[in-house]
Amino acid sequence: MSALPRSVRPEWARPVKVPTPVITLRPEPKSPAQQEIAEALLLCLDLQPAFLASIPEKPLLLARCSFALEAAAGLGLPVLFTEQVPAKLGGTWPDLLKLGGRPEVFGKNVFSALGDEKTAARIRAGGVKRLFLCGIETPICVFQTAQAALAAGLEVTVLSDCIGARRSNDAATALDHLAKSGCSILPVETVFYSLIKSASHPFFRPFTALVKKYG
Repeated sequence: MSALPRSVRPEWARPVKVPTPVITLRPEPKSPAQQEIAEALLLCLDLQPAFLASIPEKPLLLARCSFALEAAAGLGLPVLFTEQVPAKLGGTWPDLLKLGGRPEVFGKNVFSALGDEKTAARIRAGGVKRLFLCGIETPICVFQTAQAALAAGLEVTVLSDCIGARRSNDAATALDHLAKSGCSILPVETVFYSLIKSASHPFFRPFTALVKKYG
């Protein structure tokens, strides 16, 4: 018996196209430590040669910021640089940019980094809850950025050995005010050990090597 033409086949005899199932892979849930890193940001403020030239402790500042950037890269901590009026004052110190891998860089003409809408929007979009600050100058851009971040509900830590100022007394006064406002003032080594938490962390040995490298 010949097969019935397709047009007269009963509905049950016609081939049925079964759609290919779409399989969505759920991302692995982050551990509390991974989540803490994902919600944090190292914000490097205005580390430009034009400003660094007037910082008395310039070599030490560059070394400690380099330490922070290498540690951030090893831990997977996001990094963002700001530059004050870069068209006139130039860009970030090149060696620091290299250590940042492929960091995001935002120009600004205001003193607080959060006063620049593009920078503020990036921080909001990234779901940042904790901000680590380094850069210059302590009583101006660092101070105003920290204040604005606190007002925005962020947890703020100023890396005390990664900031610089022309006048140390002004810096001390600004940091005292920030501490009283709820900002943490801690050295970079303390901060990163608190992120690593234990000697079982995969980055513990590389980090201790960085500690020795930078003294």
